[in-house]
Amino acid sequence: MNGERMIEHRLVHTGQHYDARMSDVFFKELEIPAPDVNLEVGSGTHAAQTANVMLKFEPVCEEYGPDWLVVVGDVNSTMACTLVAAKCGIKVAHVEAGLRSRDRSMPEEINRLVTDALADLLLTPSADADENLRREGVPASQIRLVGNIMIDSLVANLARARESSVLKTLGVGAKQFAFVTLHRPSNVDDKDNLRAIMAELHRLSADLPVVFPMHPRTRKMLASFQIEFAGNPRLKIIDPVGYHDSLCLAESARLVVTRPNTERPVTVTLGSNKLTGLDRLHSDLVEALGANPRKCRIPPLWDGRTGERCVRALLDASAGPARRGTAAEST
Repeated sequence: MNGERMIEHRLVHTGQHYDARMSDVFFKELEIPAPDVNLEVGSGTHAAQTANVMLKFEPVCEEYGPDWLVVVGDVNSTMACTLVAAKCGIKVAHVEAGLRSRDRSMPEEINRLVTDALADLLLTPSADADENLRREGVPASQIRLVGNIMIDSLVANLARARESSVLKTLGVGAKQFAFVTLHRPSNVDDKDNLRAIMAELHRLSADLPVVFPMHPRTRKMLASFQIEFAGNPRLKIIDPVGYHDSLCLAESARLVVTRPNTERPVTVTLGSNKLTGLDRLHSDLVEALGANPRKCRIPPLWDGRTGERCVRALLDASAGPARRGTAAEST
């Protein structure tokens, strides 16, 4: 209509994240349509999960025969579906391409490297991601700076997040608590690291309450290592929360404690983030509590319109008349 090109798409949910508290709630709160296909892969080792996604996704590619596969982020499903598409001769567009932590002990870093090496269209969130890809030999014609897709969901949902009652439910006031997320393997799969982090959170709770929505993986490892984490009323360990509650907690917290490295260094150079580690976690927390809020800037194109730019880039990369369709992959 009016010269516009239509994209037929299918949404594939691999089922890598299958816990209702970590999957269904996000489909509901973000108003994502029900997936056309659910592979229901479930958990497993990195190798088993990757292999299962590949085995189940290949018939989907054969059935739909898409012109493009759109993958997002850096999880096992992203890499697995990309590998299948590359073998099937299907072009791949990678949203959040070019991010690098320089830490190959992170499974996500391996997923990022493999996906970007095979992708045909690399949709990046920031200029440093563009530079990473150029250094790795990716032609400039395949790179498009589109901004941070996560900001689109933030902008669309911030008003609803501010209506959340989670602060009242937890009995904490704005800027009067710390918010913690913790599930990376490097943090929770090592007994000594996890024990040290939990000890520091107990110490932090003496200065201000700590709100800790605990990932199922973290809870499992604490039990496996027999690390005690209950009994401290100021360390508020709760079940995983939905997107709106999580946004509310992040915006309202005095400080947020999460992973020790980042594939988004622009959030450190322009934003308010500071990287820490076990050897200096205590001193960094003390410094953060005693300091005034850090000034920050919003990186270019983190404006809530990245999705629009992704679609335009995808259409521009589709030479000739309108193609048959696009398969999208969700985790």
